[in-house]
Amino acid sequence: MVSAVFHSPLDVAAAQAAPSAPAKPAASKAVAPQPAPAPAPEPRARAPIDLRAFWMRVLPPLAGFGLLLLIWEVVAMKSTTGFPTPAATWQQAVTVFSDPFYSKGPNDQGVGWNVLSSLQRVALGFGLAALVGIPAGFAIGRFEFLSRMFNPLISLLRPVSPLAWLPIGLLVFKGANPAAIWTIFICSIWPMVINTAVGVQRVPADYMNVAKVLNLSEWKILTKILFPAVLPYMLTGVRLAVGTAWLVIVAAEMLTGGVGIGFWVWDEWNNLNVANIIIAIFVIGIVGLVLEFALIKLATAFTFDEVKG
Repeated sequence: MVSAVFHSPLDVAAAQAAPSAPAKPAASKAVAPQPAPAPAPEPRARAPIDLRAFWMRVLPPLAGFGLLLLIWEVVAMKSTTGFPTPAATWQQAVTVFSDPFYSKGPNDQGVGWNVLSSLQRVALGFGLAALVGIPAGFAIGRFEFLSRMFNPLISLLRPVSPLAWLPIGLLVFKGANPAAIWTIFICSIWPMVINTAVGVQRVPADYMNVAKVLNLSEWKILTKILFPAVLPYMLTGVRLAVGTAWLVIVAAEMLTGGVGIGFWVWDEWNNLNVANIIIAIFVIGIVGLVLEFALIKLATAFTFDEVKG
């Protein structure tokens, strides 16, 4: 049986009049939003230059050198013995340093060879003093018996002028060069012994108590506890010892002769060449300043912040 569905004319008209549903647009590719361009970095404002601090660092040294030159000029003008002026000394310095390494015999050598000879003696005497003084300082600071044993001797011998040891060196070693090295040795050893011993004695007691609890050997205590803690004190002693050694070598060479900056000063005095003596004074000061600066930098590099403060 066939069934038929009949629609009324009103339904057909309504269907034709009704608007058709809008067709769904085809899916288009999603376009990712482009990031906004980063804003250009603002120019960094320059820190203002502290002119006052700059001039306070520059002007005082310049004023000091200017005052020195002024006094020097006045003394040279008032002198009746031919004391050289700063300008004459500068001209002589240009001549001296134009060939600092000439050699015309054992008693006629350039200022460069004399400085190197003095530095060689200082290195030998100072090196021997370090080999003896630093271990002795560790032992004296570590053991109370040794501290009580050697403290009176150190207190007795340390104030003796270094040059008082020079005749002993000449008598024992029978030579000017080893006598000068001996004098440097004996004057350099005391700062290293004393500073190292003080550093060992100032190691916190808690460190040593931990070492006892752990039953560490004496070698472990030395390398793991004492040496790192004492290093700043030890380097301070080294710096003081080098400065003292450089002071002593000049006087020792003036008395013993040979090649060296001290002998050069004495030889120029015998030749009445005062300009070269003044040049030697500046050379001695500059070399000592360089040694001091280098050792200060070394000590600062190995010094802990709490010790620096």
